[in-house]
Amino acid sequence: MEQQLRPALRRCTNMAPELFGARYWARRPLLTRAEDTGNSFTDLLDLPAVDELLSRRGLRTPFLRIAKDGAVVDAKRFTTSGGAGAEIADQVSSDAVLRLFADGSTVVLQGLHRLWPPLIEFADQLAADLGHPTQVNAYITPPSSRGFSPHYDVHDVFVLQVAGEKHWTIHEPVLPDPLRTQVWTDRSAEVAAAAEGEPVIDAVLRPGDALYLPRGYLHSAKALGAISAHLTVGIHSVTRWAAAESVLDLVRTLAAEDRSLRGSLPLGIDLADPDAVADDVAAVVDGLREWLDRVDPAEVADRLRARTWAQVRPEPVAPLAQSAAAAALTPDTVLRLRARLRATLRDGDDGRITLLAGRRTHTFPADVRPALAELLAVGELKVGDLPGLVPAERITLARRLVTDAIATVPDATAADAPASASPAGGHDGAHGGATGEHR
Repeated sequence: MEQQLRPALRRCTNMAPELFGARYWARRPLLTRAEDTGNSFTDLLDLPAVDELLSRRGLRTPFLRIAKDGAVVDAKRFTTSGGAGAEIADQVSSDAVLRLFADGSTVVLQGLHRLWPPLIEFADQLAADLGHPTQVNAYITPPSSRGFSPHYDVHDVFVLQVAGEKHWTIHEPVLPDPLRTQVWTDRSAEVAAAAEGEPVIDAVLRPGDALYLPRGYLHSAKALGAISAHLTVGIHSVTRWAAAESVLDLVRTLAAEDRSLRGSLPLGIDLADPDAVADDVAAVVDGLREWLDRVDPAEVADRLRARTWAQVRPEPVAPLAQSAAAAALTPDTVLRLRARLRATLRDGDDGRITLLAGRRTHTFPADVRPALAELLAVGELKVGDLPGLVPAERITLARRLVTDAIATVPDATAADAPASASPAGGHDGAHGGATGEHR
């Protein structure tokens, strides 16, 4: 049973999540060899899949980027109109990509966690394992070519080698734990100088190898002997600075009610003279300090939760199939909590409860709390087993859970819809209250 916990993270690290968290997470790089794990990442992406994405999927910018000798190629050199009925001008031209790739350019497929089904599943699972949002890009490099010059990322990454070999050189950070606004180009001279020093990792990655890099570590890579392809899984770490931003947002909201802080500066004030505004600035600082002392850590944590959950995609749903399933519910229908949906219940003061689910907020009558709590606890229930409700109420609640994409009906298909069924099935029951979306 233990081996099933956090499967995507274990696949990338070959160690217990607790050990990875204590020794490596946000601290230092980790190189994991396929010979020790038996790993292969070709189920996530392989070279034929790359060709399919480039040639048959109607790819558009910014889902494709191309680089040559460390510089980004103008998108106009590899995009064009899609022809009759698809005249959008920024569609990828496969023949232009061929010419650029054959000339030594690196192809970067961006946002594959939204495009390619195996990576949608994997990225969502890894985000759940980590507790931090993820994204996935793929880098395909011609033989003996270098993609980007030494640089650092402002998010942690897992590099998963898919095909070919690539020589990686890793150096210590010039700025540990950079924020998203602290990009490497602002320190390009420092980066270039540091990249001349002794590396902390100097290794060739082969298919099935995995490399973890905390944000800030300098890196560059060069393909060897054949086409190289690797996945870069970016981890958008939730940081203490993100908590600080949530505090400042809250203080800004609260302090705006303070009339003393909304007052105008004196008539004719000379803003070029620091002494002229010193008393007012001191008063503002004192006022904000008082408001900081009133901040509720629980409210800050809730803002941070909402901000993070809004960035994480739960399992995609099939709109037609789930609509049909919602219209055909019976007591024997199985409801499954939507995979990787972050959800929690809150009690209100108005006789209703709130279900926080991903980026959305749903309100329900208090008497459905036992049914919702049981579904959240066990993950899967028959409609007829929802506790605390009479049969008609169970159907009404289940229908809302499905149409609001909180729960799904496993293995449902659009063909299952009854011929005369209304897709919505009605929300006018006692438990069909309106949904409010606040995020």
